[in-house]
Amino acid sequence: MSQSADTPASDTPPSLETMYGFNADIGFRLTEWTDGYAKMELDLTEKHLNRSGILHGGVLATMIDAVGGYCGVWVPEGADKKRALTLSLTTSYLGQAKDGTIVAYGKRRGGGKSVFFATCEVYNPEGVLIAMGEGTYKIRQSRGASG
Repeated sequence: MSQSADTPASDTPPSLETMYGFNADIGFRLTEWTDGYAKMELDLTEKHLNRSGILHGGVLATMIDAVGGYCGVWVPEGADKKRALTLSLTTSYLGQAKDGTIVAYGKRRGGGKSVFFATCEVYNPEGVLIAMGEGTYKIRQSRGASG
């Protein structure tokens, strides 16, 4: 049974923004978020593993996509929210994880008012780089506090 985005587990640190939909089902937590930068964490469970018992590549690709999108749409408190729509994504797999918490970092590398480019890295609990990627995203402006 998947966890609701509105009811984080008591032993799970809070996220800077409530995750919704697929990101919530996977269990991502946004733990740092500033202009041009985002950090996301995921506590691995059996549902994240492939049939060989290691982290599924699709989870890594999704995490790269999500952290890449977040790093380019930060706004100060009270400003209209921005959302990111993925235009392209590349992913390279370099290592493995089986348990513990993986951490992803996204950095905005360039772009303008409507499109930006980000690079992302994912590390296993031992601090070993296990995946990296690049994405191009379109910015979608939301109106109002609820976004």
